[in-house]
Amino acid sequence: MLKPYAFRLTQGADLKLAILNFVQTHSIQAGSLLSGVGCLASANIRLANESQSLSLAGPLEILTLAGTLTPTHVHLHISVADKNGAVYGGHLMDGSEVLYTTEICLASYENLTFKRERDSATGFDELVVEHVTDSNE
Repeated sequence: MLKPYAFRLTQGADLKLAILNFVQTHSIQAGSLLSGVGCLASANIRLANESQSLSLAGPLEILTLAGTLTPTHVHLHISVADKNGAVYGGHLMDGSEVLYTTEICLASYENLTFKRERDSATGFDELVVEHVTDSNE
């Protein structure tokens, strides 16, 4: 029920938007970003419990990249290191640009669908998981 994918992004791609585009192009209904490695020219990262983003100039090495993937939204967290080895991390925002290349590995779950709905307790759109029943079962 797990279907793997791998692809490469090239210079100038918006990291978050390119991943969302891939999810939509391949009609992925539920997925996880397993890994992402590469280098960014810039990164926009929203820190925990903050409304503003931290804008970083590259080159920035991607150390970790993970998240959940729905047909209309990718919820991604990233950590990057600058040329001095200082590490920054948080919620990946639009406008994080690939410098040279970024390699992405992700998986879709064919027995699930993911969507996001407003949660009154948190005030955010939170993940809702639904199980798909196979008509052959």
